[in-house]
This record gives sequence, structure tokens and C-alpha cells, in this order.
Amino acid sequence: MDTMPPYLRIAAAISDRIADGELAAGQRVPSARQIMRDWGVAMATATKVLAALRQEGLVEARTGVGTVVRASGARPPTARRSAEGTLTRDRLVATGIAIADTDGLDALSMRRLATELGAGVMSLYRHVSGKDELVTLMLRSVFAASELPARGPEGWRAKLELVCQAQWTLYQHHPWTAAAVSMTRPLLLPEAMAHTEWTLAALDGVGLGDEERLREAVSLPAFVRGLALSVAAEREAERRTGLTNDQWWVSSVREVESVLATGRFPLLAATSAGVATDLDAVFRQGLARHLDGLAARVAGRESP
Repeated sequence: MDTMPPYLRIAAAISDRIADGELAAGQRVPSARQIMRDWGVAMATATKVLAALRQEGLVEARTGVGTVVRASGARPPTARRSAEGTLTRDRLVATGIAIADTDGLDALSMRRLATELGAGVMSLYRHVSGKDELVTLMLRSVFAASELPARGPEGWRAKLELVCQAQWTLYQHHPWTAAAVSMTRPLLLPEAMAHTEWTLAALDGVGLGDEERLREAVSLPAFVRGLALSVAAEREAERRTGLTNDQWWVSSVREVESVLATGRFPLLAATSAGVATDLDAVFRQGLARHLDGLAARVAGRESP
């Protein structure tokens, strides 16, 4: 099914004519009225076509002439068509993941993706309908790479440790994913839903009701994701400031010591600030304590 909006489909067709050299630099492109006639669309759609071509930098408006191909927009046909001819949905997804991993999800745009691939922006819309669909495909890809084993270790606790560790590792490798998924309005991602199914299966037969098992299947990944958001925030802070977490603490030590010296926080002052910033240790302890509580709950359900 073609999910490309009509205006983008028409813009892509005109973009192809420019790439092929059929429309040369300085030559007029179809006007809004001509687009209406040739493609049978409304004036609003035709106007969006020309706006999309201008946004991509392929055309420009000239007084008394109309909309023409920009000199910079008329790229060598062979080189451009060669790049666009190798485009696949998998390449778009892989490149999108690489951009998000390096610079964050906010840095990902269809224009940035086209630049990385050496292709025209319009050509991307033959493979995805836009950034939203691209991000969904990216999420599916990274969760697919974190596929859980068919059976896994024996015992519900070991199984839950495995699935939580898999999610923690995924978030570490792809920090942008933590903000891209939702606990309340989840995307229908079969690869991510498999993690929920695994968690429910691990707790099957331990004496918990369906509702309680479902709450566990939500609260465990919520704990992992919440901590992972701190990882993503730290990566973003490093990109923005150029300082690692350790360097930030060193630069802030005098300010921190002055606050602690007031005596208002004696217990906090007696601790090592570095301990709380070891998020791997926080993850392990938090998961262990949660599962300790769940083990007590399961044992209470099993007792006479």
C-alpha cells in the first residue's frame, strides 16, 4: 500500500525529472495550475508540491518567470540516480539508527538522512512515509536485535533478570530508544511486545493473578526505562557541554562542597557522590531489590 502523501509523490516525480536532467537549471517546472491539471489534485496540494521542492533546495521562484530549477538543484544525473538507485528501506533504517546513536533522535531528520545517504530528500519517501514511520522501523530493528531465547534459564527470577538485562543493554547501545517508547501509549511493535510476552510467561504459574502479573510486566520495564532516560540525558549533556560526567563533577566540586558544608544534608555529605552516578550499579541493585520483594510476595502466595 502506498502511504506517501499525494503532494510528496508528485514532488518526487518532478524531483526525478530534475535529477535525470529533463528539467535543467533555469528551466520552469510545472506551475501550481499545471500540477492541478496533470495530476488531478486541488490547488492546496499543488501549492504544497512546490513548497516541498523549494524546501529541498531544488527550485526557486523568479519574478516574472515562475518557479524554476535552481542551479544548485540540478545535480549530475548519473551520480544522483546511482545513489538513489541503491536506496532500500533497510539502508534508511540502519542509517537512521547510526545518526540517532551518535547525535540523538532530535538530530534525525529526513534532510539529514538524505545527506548521509547522498540522495534527494524526495527519494526517501518512496520507502517511508516520514520520520514517524522511520523511527517505528528503527525501534523494531533494535528490538529485533535483542531477541530473547526460546526458553531461557530455569526459574522465574532468572528469566526476569535476563529480560531486564536485555532491555538495559539495548538502552545503553541506543539511548534514544528510551524516550521513543511509551509505557502508557505503546507503539504496536511486535519485537518489543515479545519482551512483555516473555515476562508474562516467566510469571505464569507462580500464584499471581492476571492483573498482578500484567502490572509486573509494566513496572519492570518502566524501572529499566526510567533509569535509561538518565543515560540518554547524560549522553546529551556530554554532547552539549563537551564534559564527561567525571569532568562535570570535578568542575562542580567547589559548588557541591559549599552546599554540603551548610550542614543541612549530613547524611548526603557522608556519602560518596560517585556511587550514585554508577548507573550500572544502580540498575543491578534496583532490580535485585524489586525481585527480592516479588520473591517474598510469591513465597507468601505459596505458603499455607
